[in-house]
Amino acid sequence: MTAAIEAQQLTRRFGQFVAVDHVDLQVEEGELFGLLGPNGAGKTTLIRMLTGLQSISEGNARVAGVDVRKDTAALRRAISVVPQALTSDLDLTGYENLDIYARFFSVPRAQRQPRIEELLQAVELWDRRKDLVSTYSGGMRRRLEIARGLIHRPRVLFLDEPTIGLDPQSRHVIWDLLRELRQGDRMTISLTTHYLDEADALCDRVAIVDRGRIVALGTPGELKASVPGSDTLEIALDAPIDDALATAVQALPSVRTLDRAQSALTVHADGGTRLLPRVIELLTGAGIKVLAASVSQISLEDVFIHVTGRSLRDTTAASVDARRAGLPRRFS
Repeated sequence: MTAAIEAQQLTRRFGQFVAVDHVDLQVEEGELFGLLGPNGAGKTTLIRMLTGLQSISEGNARVAGVDVRKDTAALRRAISVVPQALTSDLDLTGYENLDIYARFFSVPRAQRQPRIEELLQAVELWDRRKDLVSTYSGGMRRRLEIARGLIHRPRVLFLDEPTIGLDPQSRHVIWDLLRELRQGDRMTISLTTHYLDEADALCDRVAIVDRGRIVALGTPGELKASVPGSDTLEIALDAPIDDALATAVQALPSVRTLDRAQSALTVHADGGTRLLPRVIELLTGAGIKVLAASVSQISLEDVFIHVTGRSLRDTTAASVDARRAGLPRRFS
């Protein structure tokens, strides 16, 4: 596969403070890649360097085959950035917002109208194309801005919190749109989000950034499996088990912890789906009837807490509270 984003020892310093600390990263063409991390972890600085908006203190990066340090003009033609803040012009119609961006990127006149129609149809805004953006809902504006970012057919799309503040229905409309985009244009998408369920549902791979470094990287499944005791077996029994049988279950390979409560058994283990038949066999062999059994896996939220020591939800709330109080973010 071809790498759409490459970074080697990418570093950004502000005086003595290291915001991004020797990051190595490779994102393959066509991937939907998630970037997670607490506020102040270095995510924004990393993305700003990859998109040519922030100078690099040390290291190198290539995006869409373009050296970020050497050719920012070519970089900006090859990528698109959809920021968290809504920036569409409220005094223009939806169609006019896309048309003016098409002109900015020198999309030929003969291609502009069909491309705008294609995108507005894709984001379900064609029927509202003549309405001022000031009449759009928040979800409609988000969809419009994603469409605007696609007007010049970028090879890499950077999305910063594309569903923040949206209702569940609007979020799922955007999720479906992102899935369709990948299938159609083989586009690489870098997604920064605070919604861990969003990263779990959409991303091929996820990087967790903390204190300027990538502290975890892999598919959502791989990240969950990397946490010891990531699977939980819940087993309902027709009778309590004795100490000897509990010790036998505890001794099975990959079992981390075991809890007994009346006629129920909870086992925390690695590889729970493979372990469950062995546990059932051991129990039934001892004359204990299994009434029900299930295996559940930890969430990305649990992985995040495991590798950073804190909840993403808590760090986000702390940052919001600090801003409301008028405090600089660095004191939050």
